[in-house]
Amino acid sequence: MTTTVLDPELLGSPSTTYRAGLIGSGITTSASPLLHETEAAAHGIRAAFALLDLDELGHGVEVLGGVLREVRAAGWQGVTVTHPAKQTIIPLLDAITPDAAAIGAVNTVVFDQGHAIGHNTDWSGYARSLRTCLPGGLADDDLRSVVLVGAGGAGSAVAHALLSIGVAHLWVVDIDHDRASAPAATLRRRHQDRTVRTGRPDDLPALLTGATGVANASPVGMTGHEGHPVPASALHPGLWVSDIVYRPRRTALLIGAERAGCRVLGGGPMVVLQAADGFEVLTGRRADADRMLSRFEATHP
Repeated sequence: MTTTVLDPELLGSPSTTYRAGLIGSGITTSASPLLHETEAAAHGIRAAFALLDLDELGHGVEVLGGVLREVRAAGWQGVTVTHPAKQTIIPLLDAITPDAAAIGAVNTVVFDQGHAIGHNTDWSGYARSLRTCLPGGLADDDLRSVVLVGAGGAGSAVAHALLSIGVAHLWVVDIDHDRASAPAATLRRRHQDRTVRTGRPDDLPALLTGATGVANASPVGMTGHEGHPVPASALHPGLWVSDIVYRPRRTALLIGAERAGCRVLGGGPMVVLQAADGFEVLTGRRADADRMLSRFEATHP
C-alpha cells in the first residue's frame, strides 16, 4: 500500500486552471505563491500555488518521489524546487534540459505528456537581473574578472549565468574547496574559452584586488545566517557587488559595499525573474517581468 505524503487540501481543486507549488525546506515566507498567482490572475488564469515545506510536512528529501507522484496524479502543471531538493530530485525525473545538466541542479519541473522534465531558471533569472537591474548597466569591462562566493546549487547556477553573459575569468570560492572543484571542472568543459579557477575564503582579499565584480551565492547574510561573505575591508569602488539573498533586502554585504562606493544589486530581481521564467515554462504564457518586479517591490519594501 502506497503511503500518502500530502494532505488532499494542499493538492487544490481540479477546477483551478493553473496548479503548481514550491518544494523545499523552510519556505513558509517564500514570495513564490504571490508572484505566480498574481501573474496568473493578470492573464485571466485561476491559479493555486502551494508551499510544500518538507519541514512543515515532517519529512525529508526521501519523500520527493511520493510528492511528485501525488501532484502529477492531481493534475498539476509542475512544481518549482529549492533547497535541499534541487539536486536530489534529478534522478526522479524523466529528462532535464542541457542548462540544468550543466548546472547540476533543477529548480522547475514540468509535467509534459506523461514526462517529468527538469529545468533551471535560476541561471536565466540571475543573468537577466544582472544585465537589466545593475545600477549603471553592465559594460564589457565589468565582466573581465568576477569572484563568486558559494558553490552549491545556487552558486552553480550563478556561475553558469556569469560565464554565459561573458565573464572572462571566474573565481569560485567556497569554504569546502572540494565542493567548488566539481562544478568548476564542469564549467570549464562547457565554457572552454573562459578561465575558471577555485579558491578559499582566505583568498578573498587578494582576489578582490584585481576583480571587477563579486557575487554572493552562499546563504551567508540571509535571515538566520547573518554574517559577511566577503571582508568589507576588501571592497573597493571598482567592484559591482551582487547578493542573491533577498531576505533581508539589504544584507550586510550590500550595506558594506555601498559604503565602499560599489554599485550593488540585491537578490529581489533574481527571485522575480527566475519566477517569471518558471511561470512561462509551466504555463506556456509569457510573463510580464516589469509587472512582476513592480509587484515584488511593492510587497517587499
